[in-house]
Amino acid sequence: MFVTLTIVRYPKYFIPLAFISMAILHIPLFFTRGLTFWKLLGCGKNGTFDIHPDYQQWGLMAIWKDKDDFEAFKKNSFVWSWWKLLTDEQWTISCVPYESHGKWDGKEPFGQPTPDRNYEGPIAVLTRATIRLSKLSGFWKNVPTVAASMGHAKGFVTSVGIGEMPFIRQATFSVWESLEDVKKFAYRQREHAEVIKKTHSEGWYSEELFARFIPVETTGSIKGVNPFIIQSENWV
Repeated sequence: MFVTLTIVRYPKYFIPLAFISMAILHIPLFFTRGLTFWKLLGCGKNGTFDIHPDYQQWGLMAIWKDKDDFEAFKKNSFVWSWWKLLTDEQWTISCVPYESHGKWDGKEPFGQPTPDRNYEGPIAVLTRATIRLSKLSGFWKNVPTVAASMGHAKGFVTSVGIGEMPFIRQATFSVWESLEDVKKFAYRQREHAEVIKKTHSEGWYSEELFARFIPVETTGSIKGVNPFIIQSENWV
C-alpha cells in the first residue's frame, strides 16, 4: 500500500476552474488503475481544521496498490495534466501506513497495519472526522486554541487542513519529527488533551479516523517551498 497526499495551488483567476475540478476529476479518478481509495479535498487557510477555506488550495488523498501505480498516474492521467496546466504549484508527500484506527465513509482505507515500534524517524498524522450537526458550535469553538498550540509544539514540522465538506467533514494532516513528539502533543499538551476528552464526553463526531504514516518522499512546493524535506537516511 502506498499513500499520497497532493496539494495544489491555483492562481486566483482560475479559482472557478478549481471548483469545476471538484466535479469533473471524479470521473478519471474512478477509472485510474491501481487507485483503491481517494478523496478530492478542499483546504483551510491556516494549516489545520479551519472554518475559513483557501479557495486557491485543493488536495487529493489517494491510496495506491504500489508506487508504480502512482508514477503511472503522474505520467498518464488527465488529472495530473490538468494540475500541470492550470495550477501554479503541486506538492506531494508519499507515505506508507504505520497504524490506523477508525473509519472513513464506513471503510478502513489504510487497513490495520502493525507498527514497527523500533522506527524512530519522522511521522505524518491524519486526524479526520465527520462532525455531528448538533455539535458544530462546540467543535468550532475549540479549534482555534488547539490550532495555535500545535504550531508551537515541539517537533511540529508542517500541517494542512483538508476537508470533503465545509464545516462538517474535516481533517488535518500534519508532519512531526518523531512519534514521541506526536504523543507529547496529543496526550500531554493541556489544550489538546482537554479537547480529546470533549470529543468523547460530548459526542462531537459521528465518524472518526486517526492514522499515522511513515513519510518516504516529498516533491514540489507550496507557496514557494517544500515544507518538509526528507533526509535520505530516513527513507524506507
